[in-house]
Amino acid sequence: MGKSADMVEAGHTTVEHTRKLPFALYLGFFAGVIWGAVRILFYFLRFTEVLPGFLAEPFFLHNFLAGVGGWMVGWVFWTVFSIIASLIYTFLFHWLKGPWYGVAYGLIWFVFWILLVGPWYEMAEPIGVISWNTLFTEGSLFALWGVFIGYSVAFEFTDERERDKGEGTMRLH
Repeated sequence: MGKSADMVEAGHTTVEHTRKLPFALYLGFFAGVIWGAVRILFYFLRFTEVLPGFLAEPFFLHNFLAGVGGWMVGWVFWTVFSIIASLIYTFLFHWLKGPWYGVAYGLIWFVFWILLVGPWYEMAEPIGVISWNTLFTEGSLFALWGVFIGYSVAFEFTDERERDKGEGTMRLH
């Protein structure tokens, strides 16, 4: 995977750009592994009632997903979902700058999976039943996961590296 870098070859300057597909696959894999582990930790510590394997709920028995084996299956499903989400963001939104688009991206997935699809497929409780702790935890997790994907893409494919260079401060916009 080539990083964006200036190379001097016999007096010519060429720029090697990062290829989107390998970058998105790599980013999605690590987003899934890291944030899937955080999902399991949050469930284990009882911050959320949503099973780590909630994405696998339509394909596996609920009792299986409630056990450690189900958590591992959920981790795999979360990783595959993260790869797909990373591909979507990289190919459709690579031109967006800053972290806030990643937050919004994560929150859109939160609304989709936890509030809309979740109750319909019994992946999560309906809005009137689900606890506030679960809503805040899941919303925060999805927002951070979205920032991980979105800001990584922004950093790689926009001028985020050059912004504020030498100022020593970071502006959020």
